[in-house]
Amino acid sequence: IIAQACAEVGVRVNCSYGITDRHGPEGAARGLAENDRFLREGGRGMVGLHAAFTCSDDTIAAAAQLAADHEVGVHVHVAEGREDTWQRLLEYTRTDWWLVHGVYLPDDHGLFGTIVHNPRSNMNNSVAYAQPQRFLNPVALGTDGIGADMLEEFRIAFVAARASDVTSTPDQVWEWFESGWALMPEARSDVVTWDYEPMDPWRLAYSPGTSPTEVVVDGKTLWANGAPTKVDGDEIRAKSAEAAGRLFERLDSLV
Repeated sequence: IIAQACAEVGVRVNCSYGITDRHGPEGAARGLAENDRFLREGGRGMVGLHAAFTCSDDTIAAAAQLAADHEVGVHVHVAEGREDTWQRLLEYTRTDWWLVHGVYLPDDHGLFGTIVHNPRSNMNNSVAYAQPQRFLNPVALGTDGIGADMLEEFRIAFVAARASDVTSTPDQVWEWFESGWALMPEARSDVVTWDYEPMDPWRLAYSPGTSPTEVVVDGKTLWANGAPTKVDGDEIRAKSAEAAGRLFERLDSLV
């Protein structure tokens, strides 16, 4: 469903379904099967693993093997909290894995893959600051689903890094931002035009409110004149508000 929705809008997406044993072995098996189905049908994605501390040894091994079979990486939350048993991933990780968070990883953790740093999410959940500049791994910026404004994530990542290390610079954090191209290399051909010049890290770090005026993906214009071109933005917002209302009603009924 997510891949289909992204295709309708026209944006690129790398999908994974989070496998977990929180719903028992049967739930983990369903998660493995869903990842396998999506990848076998040609979906652009990875194998999703929620986190080591919510998965059995057998599930972790099966997810790693499934990723190897499909020649893709694994997207997994790592050391977001002190309780995570990240050491159980040591024998499986490869350079194409995405290691999300890494807050409580030691400097010399021994895991292979890209550390995906999510400063806003980590602050919101009060789990501490990851200090990703200490890792030898490549570092990329993410949001953990708390938002989609990557320039805002860049600014927050900079001030968070600066708060703990006065030698941190916008250039250093911009490198994490640009690492996204390594995770989605086909996006290098896409073009975003902004309402601010120049797009310089030092200026952007202190200039909130920068917005795109045009977005071109795979040669197709997806955003122009303040609106999406392939879908009705007002209709989507209205339907989203209705769905959100139904969701909160269901949540209220559980209390």
